[in-house]
Amino acid sequence: MSSLKEWVCNAVGIALALAAWTLPARAQGHWEKAAPFPEPEEELYGAAANGKMYVMGGYGEAGKPVGMVWEYDPSTDKWTKKKDMALPAHHSAMCSYNGKIYVFGGFVLLMDGQKVGWRPIDNAWEYDPVSDNWRALAPMPTKRGSPIAEQVGGKIYVIGGAAMHPGSKIPAVFADEPARSVTTNEVYDPETNKWGTRSPMPTARNHAFAGAVNGKIYVIGGRIGSPFITVSSNVDVVEEYDPATDMWGAIKTRMPTARSGGGWATYNGKIYVTGGELQTPQYLGAFRAFEAYDPLKNVWQILPPLPSPRHGVAGAVIGNKIHFVSGKITSGGYEPGLKLSTPSHDVFVLDQ
Repeated sequence: MSSLKEWVCNAVGIALALAAWTLPARAQGHWEKAAPFPEPEEELYGAAANGKMYVMGGYGEAGKPVGMVWEYDPSTDKWTKKKDMALPAHHSAMCSYNGKIYVFGGFVLLMDGQKVGWRPIDNAWEYDPVSDNWRALAPMPTKRGSPIAEQVGGKIYVIGGAAMHPGSKIPAVFADEPARSVTTNEVYDPETNKWGTRSPMPTARNHAFAGAVNGKIYVIGGRIGSPFITVSSNVDVVEEYDPATDMWGAIKTRMPTARSGGGWATYNGKIYVTGGELQTPQYLGAFRAFEAYDPLKNVWQILPPLPSPRHGVAGAVIGNKIHFVSGKITSGGYEPGLKLSTPSHDVFVLDQ
């Protein structure tokens, strides 16, 4: 009988632990609305600098990059149009450092007869929000789109992404032709304007989420194979990179919801990820999932979902508030010509 009681207690304990892990942690914070985004689009990227949020990019019509730049001031709850990107591109990597914003790679439109493709680029740029000016930097060693960029110790690491297949004769990737994710890991030094090569990421992927905590970089989720959602697969992999040793660690606790192409931000030692997209022969849609990863504890927490589903959403932290701006309310593979991007500007207020 005692063994039966012990078994029941253990089973109950496991059930309670699982319930605690899967139930929304509503005590963490709550959602609020802020000023709508003036130019709704998908494939937008966000960064915070000098107490303001900057939203850049935009997929545009049929993949012709918009190259917009908007500034949001939380003190006035207003958006201000800024100078467009020097080279409009979509699926670029972006991060802020020392009050400036750095943009790396991406795709530009390329036509081959009746076919529309994306050409990966190696361009790198520095944007100064104070002067509203762009400065060209040394180009990346490799051309790629949809990587992630994180700053650690004054250096910026640009990891993963997608590129042309090595055997391609045309300098672009197309939805119906082979393309590939890459494991590339390159580091940029803003002080010297020089690039270096680092240890490649174990799992090649693009459209991933990321964050830097305690001097280490975490690459989360994303998709393997092509950058096109129609011929790729979402993953839930979480990998840790230590710039100090140039080594990748063991696989971490997998994200609860495998997805790619959403928004993310880091606050107080946790990485917050939301949105994303999925496409199968039977289903096409976007995610509302909002989850936080704690690298110190190596655990995930499920939070109240994003008010509306979307992918290609811009994210940034200002104070104790995470801003998620615009994005498309379904997968990018939806019928061309239908504008389904939302002006929604949702803010998750974190309990301090």
